[in-house]
Amino acid sequence: MKKVLMGNHAASQAVKLARVKMIAAYPITPQTQIVEELSEMCGSGALDAKFLKVESEHSAMASCIAASATGVRAFTATSANGLALMHELLHWAAGARLPLVMVNVNRAMAPGWNIWCDQSDSLSQRDTGWLQFYVEDNQEVLDTVLMAYAIAEKVLLPVMVCYDAFFLSHTYEPVDIPAQQEVDKWLPEHKRDFILDTNNPKSLNALVMPDLYMEMRYKLEQAHQAAIPLVNETGASFYKAFGRRYHAVEAIHCEDAEVVLVTSSSTTSPARLVIEEMRNRGIKIGLVKIRMFRPFPVEDVCRILCGKKKAVVIDRNFSFGKGGIFADEIRGALCNETHRPLVYGYIAGLGGRDITPELVREIVEEACQTKHPPSLALWKGLIK
Repeated sequence: MKKVLMGNHAASQAVKLARVKMIAAYPITPQTQIVEELSEMCGSGALDAKFLKVESEHSAMASCIAASATGVRAFTATSANGLALMHELLHWAAGARLPLVMVNVNRAMAPGWNIWCDQSDSLSQRDTGWLQFYVEDNQEVLDTVLMAYAIAEKVLLPVMVCYDAFFLSHTYEPVDIPAQQEVDKWLPEHKRDFILDTNNPKSLNALVMPDLYMEMRYKLEQAHQAAIPLVNETGASFYKAFGRRYHAVEAIHCEDAEVVLVTSSSTTSPARLVIEEMRNRGIKIGLVKIRMFRPFPVEDVCRILCGKKKAVVIDRNFSFGKGGIFADEIRGALCNETHRPLVYGYIAGLGGRDITPELVREIVEEACQTKHPPSLALWKGLIK
């Protein structure tokens, strides 16, 4: 069935299809419509789930941790300062190896107070142990939430699905909604051995002494590394079931490219237009869409970018004192490679400012015309 859906409702439809059993809800713009629609589904009986209204985002994550610890699928959604309020508990969810899923609708962090898009909220949580995906359109919102549960339940790690505020959350696009029976076949009910069970009492999240703590962290890292091939395997399985394929990293026209533009999330869409136009003019340029940020796909990035002259990264985020976060990760991934490209790190679109095809074209042409990046962070689109 195909419907015209806003990104937020694509997310709530996916939660319904995944047969989630507990939803913790606290409203914050621009994600509120996700949990609003889920509340209507629970109220009408369309979704058989406990809908829990909590007093803060901190409580929302605490509730998801408790529910997931009992073995049921749990879900919540948030944005920006709400995600920041969850920070401590994000560590608990990952450290407890709980396969819960959260949507974060990327919104700029305050102050100044801003409800529009950039990715600094979720990227500031990159070291909490959560897998992170950044999606381009509303179809990918629905599909990635479904794949998030499949991945989370195999590696026993929580997954954050991130998409751009208003560019996707409130924009309507045609979305293919798979049949419930097809999703049930592809994403069956998950059974875990270690859960809270009154009939089989266990101690969870107890004090860990120094002789075991490092080993727990090592196993957490091993799970992240195991997730890297699993993401592409899950994408192939999803393609077989539903006809849409997803990779951790998507490469377009990179085989003969001398310059590669690197994007994520909705910035990829105008970038696709620009590189097609430039290739039609005979310019050897490619595009890389980084969909999975944690764990970072180091091998894919090196395989695609090594041997190229320049990698031009557009970041809708910023790490103060360092630069764009995707650009910084790419520099780190390439640091030991002999034939690595020059990495140009551009900052654009913060606080919801548009990243237009014209701006993308300006960025690429500027990078092509300079011999070296003049600085780590190159700000574009500032009001003069």
